[in-house]
Amino acid sequence: MIRGRYRDTMALTLLLLFLILSPALAWLPVEDWESGNVTTSGGGLECVCSVFLPDSSFPADRVQHMQQVATNLRLEVEIQMNKLVYYGAKLDIFLGELKGLTVRVAIMESSPDNYIKLDFEMLRIELREFEALVSQLKESLNSSSPMLDSLYTEIHNMTLIVNQLETYDKSNLEVIRIEFAKLQRKLEECQKEQELITPDIGNCNHTGIMSVSKPKVFQINAHLNPGYQYGGWGKDSKPVRGYESMYWYGAYSRPSVYEFYLYSNYDKLIERSSFTHHGLPQGYEGTGNNYVVHGNTVYFQADNPFRMSKLNLTSSVYSHRHFTKASERFTYTYSPNQYLDFSADEKGLWVMYATEEAKGKIVIAKIDEKSFGIEDEWTTSAFKPLVGNAFMVCGVMYATRPGDVNTEEIYYSYDTKTKEEKYMSIPLQKFQENFVNLHYNPTDQKLYMYNNGYYVSYNVRFSRE
Repeated sequence: MIRGRYRDTMALTLLLLFLILSPALAWLPVEDWESGNVTTSGGGLECVCSVFLPDSSFPADRVQHMQQVATNLRLEVEIQMNKLVYYGAKLDIFLGELKGLTVRVAIMESSPDNYIKLDFEMLRIELREFEALVSQLKESLNSSSPMLDSLYTEIHNMTLIVNQLETYDKSNLEVIRIEFAKLQRKLEECQKEQELITPDIGNCNHTGIMSVSKPKVFQINAHLNPGYQYGGWGKDSKPVRGYESMYWYGAYSRPSVYEFYLYSNYDKLIERSSFTHHGLPQGYEGTGNNYVVHGNTVYFQADNPFRMSKLNLTSSVYSHRHFTKASERFTYTYSPNQYLDFSADEKGLWVMYATEEAKGKIVIAKIDEKSFGIEDEWTTSAFKPLVGNAFMVCGVMYATRPGDVNTEEIYYSYDTKTKEEKYMSIPLQKFQENFVNLHYNPTDQKLYMYNNGYYVSYNVRFSRE
């Protein structure tokens, strides 16, 4: 009797256990289940259940991972769809512009004699821009499409048509020559009129600077790096024959001097295509931020020991002069370690510095180019640490001081001929706040500034006598 009750209790317990586990077992494959066997013994009910569970539990972590992956994929799809909408809009604009360009090419194809070489070159430039835009779209989408491929092919075909049309332009060559001759005569007449109202280049028949033009910003330096904040650029102030159009450039990430680049003309400077490069050997490197090219020679400040240095760009010969007078305690506002400031004008070559005897005021010294020695000296009233920079024009030193973020002020001048000092207020607009090299060039009467890594120049206007 007791044994029968015991069996009944066990059977009920197993049945309850089966009911509790049934939700979890519903996840198991059918082959993991075995049906229970029911037998009777001695008139009593005996229930035997056999259940085989898998080795691992329900993979909840995998389900959560898959949910996260699905969410990320959904976000990525939304981003790509937004990009497609954006590039689709840009493509519509480009297609509209390309249709207009197609019409222009068709018109030129029907009457090529009515167009000159410049028209063809402008079309060729626009086609290259379209080609670059299509390539950019393909790279951005990281794929290609029949529409983009067709657009690229059409641009290529139009380029071939423009090149072919240009070969038919022979009849216009004589007309172009005549027009250029007329333009040249007008330019010569304009130049003669201009010479009547402006001082002659290289002469000093004026009473000083009256105003300075707005800055002309050419471009960032040849290294294409705004971090190259120390250096300078400009033209030779006394060029040798054949190098009248030469430009020079040198810049660094710290106030030092160790290489120069020379460009045959303005176009080569803009193209960053130098015809020669001078790297200073170890032991000949310079320091500071100001140097000039005068008579095909670079003049710069060297250190250890402190001295004036020059490098002949033709012979690559170095010369040095120890300079104990200049103090290494006073420098310009924007320029660390700029103790010797070389400058050149209509009167020759100069160097400006501060001394302990003058208590930090700027001293002007005239350099004898042959002996590389000092001819004469003049002490000014300009306290160098408060000066932004200084330059020489017709034997007169002009000093600047900071105004606001966008403005510098030419505030002081000293005439080495008359020893006359003047205070003035001539605004000098800056492209950016800091600059480290400002010098005047007598061959074109311009100021050249190296402004936070950018080439900047100014036209100088003088007062007439």
